[in-house]
Amino acid sequence: MNIREEFGDLDIYLFDQLLKGRIQPAMKILDAGCGKGRNLIYFLRHGYQVFAVDADANAVDAVRKLAAQLAPTLAQENFHVAAVSALPFASEQFDLVISSAVLHFATDEAHFHHMLDEMWRVLKPGGIFFARLASSIGIEAHLQTLGERRYRLPDGSARFLVDAALLHQTSARLQGRWLDPLKTTNVENLRCMTTWVLEKC
Repeated sequence: MNIREEFGDLDIYLFDQLLKGRIQPAMKILDAGCGKGRNLIYFLRHGYQVFAVDADANAVDAVRKLAAQLAPTLAQENFHVAAVSALPFASEQFDLVISSAVLHFATDEAHFHHMLDEMWRVLKPGGIFFARLASSIGIEAHLQTLGERRYRLPDGSARFLVDAALLHQTSARLQGRWLDPLKTTNVENLRCMTTWVLEKC
């Protein structure tokens, strides 16, 4: 088996959820902020009900082409050009919502919560919310403040950054059940990425 062909560039912590048996083929999956579909190759190959949105029309077009190749029976209407803050789906539709490298593009805390609440809205009770996002955890001394939770990182990028307290407070507000503890990867103090996984109760 060619691992790259099978899994594409699947986020390693999303792969961890697969290994734990939490993501099953019968699940209906939404990739909210899908980019060109790097996290979708495995799911498209294996018959999952895949849906995706991105604000970039070119990215959505790339995902539609990928789906046509790997899962030709999936409707092209599953893939939408839309903002994460205005998802074009009814409430409680999905068993898994993926938010990979999206929430740190929030303009401020209100925008962060707006995007998050939309993803939570479309998640079924018992469904899984999986997020990877930039955080300040472990690199607090290396950040330049730009505004409300927005910082210049040592790698030169500007991001909305969460910390552990915000994620715990938000999880409590959503009444989500923690499936894993927070896991943060520090890339030589240039940036930190945190994994946040909740079940909707």
